[in-house]
Amino acid sequence: MKRFLPVIVAGAVAGGVVGLLVADNNSTTKVITETSPSTAVAAARPGPVPTALNTSKGLTVNQIFKLDGPGVVDIEVDATSSTSGSGGFFGFGSGTQQTEAEGSGFVLNKNGDIVTAEHVVSGAQTIKVTFPDGHTASASVVGSDTGEDVAVIHINAPASELHPLTVGDSSTLQVGDGVVAIGSPFGLPGTVTAGIVSALGRAIDSPNGWSIANAVQTDAAINPGNSGGPLLNSAGQVIGINDQIDTNSTTATGEGSSSGVGFAVPSNTVARVANEIISTGKAQNAYVGVQLEPNSTGGAGIAQNENGQLGVVPGSPAATAGLKAGDVITAVDGRTVSSVNQFIATIADYSPGDTVTLTVRRSGSTRTIQVKLGTQPAAATNNSSTPAP
Repeated sequence: MKRFLPVIVAGAVAGGVVGLLVADNNSTTKVITETSPSTAVAAARPGPVPTALNTSKGLTVNQIFKLDGPGVVDIEVDATSSTSGSGGFFGFGSGTQQTEAEGSGFVLNKNGDIVTAEHVVSGAQTIKVTFPDGHTASASVVGSDTGEDVAVIHINAPASELHPLTVGDSSTLQVGDGVVAIGSPFGLPGTVTAGIVSALGRAIDSPNGWSIANAVQTDAAINPGNSGGPLLNSAGQVIGINDQIDTNSTTATGEGSSSGVGFAVPSNTVARVANEIISTGKAQNAYVGVQLEPNSTGGAGIAQNENGQLGVVPGSPAATAGLKAGDVITAVDGRTVSSVNQFIATIADYSPGDTVTLTVRRSGSTRTIQVKLGTQPAAATNNSSTPAP
């Protein structure tokens, strides 16, 4: 029973989170982002970086836990959720129900901002944050991005009680790098596990049917309750927030458990989204409006019409610009695009309202087409099993 499950402990679990895009016959995904962390987030921990963090050898797991553990929090949420009756991460019955959920998060700055996964706090009526020393505080949602599964919550606490973590650059990761996860698996706060970066550039489901590009795959044990907690490199820097697991092992209550295949939203995405949320209360993602062929080579191929599915969404920026089904996008503003994932990740570097020049191969000839990017809709249209930025 292989499926993607959000890494969250829930007393009552609601369905309704249906994935879309890059998929085989049974699971689906779509893609979206990668940018560099801004100075505000990258410098979240005040003061100079400890000398130990600059060594090529890196820190031990014990050192990383001592350094970062005080900044990792347990998050308990009372929420109202709607169930869909089919599909979704859990696929239980339809209706509205109260849920009690538990996840993780990490302190971003001395102002009391905490980063977690959007699906941890979705529909929250009350949020309680518990620190490793037992101190608790009520939190409110500053804003969230369902398309990237990132949220920022805020607590009122003295700066002396807050221990911000440093956000690193996920683009520097390499397969085989050591990583450490800290969180609250199955309601056990302060749990630390270790592993390696198993793969890079994965695409995972977002809660609203889009996808998250460039996810970090790890074999560090992450389980329900780890969602929103940090995945750390050997320097103790956050290089992702733990988000999902791919598993064929479930508990008696239907929760997935670690099978050694976990995924984290990359820190560069987290940094971009968190900064936008803190600055404006929301985050917006760029939108083209095309369905793509998941196995296209030499570029990102726009899907041909079949079974009523449209390669170009009517009324979208792509349609306005004149893109057509069968076009193969090979570059964005001169940046070569060799795959679907690379195209979607490249578009995620832009903002709604930006105009990009796409190099397109059509019927054996090459042309350039300018597209003014729109704003990603609240939910992806479920009309294709292919990627759609």
